[in-house]
Amino acid sequence: MKTALIVVVFVILAVLHQDVWNWDNGDLIMGFIPVGLAFHAGYSIAAAVFWACVVKFAWPTRLEVWADGAD
Repeated sequence: MKTALIVVVFVILAVLHQDVWNWDNGDLIMGFIPVGLAFHAGYSIAAAVFWACVVKFAWPTRLEVWADGAD
């Protein structure tokens, strides 16, 4: 279940990375940040949080034990 959830969220983030809907948008956020830049700032934060959660909850500790030789 964990692996399936990780794959689904990864695919969603990959699709969202192609933000074609913002290419022609000339609006500014807070009067100076282009929409595309603000989107990618939020996207980068979301991706960092996602990968931090993957490392925290889905890290294969059994491989570390095997690599250390502490079978």
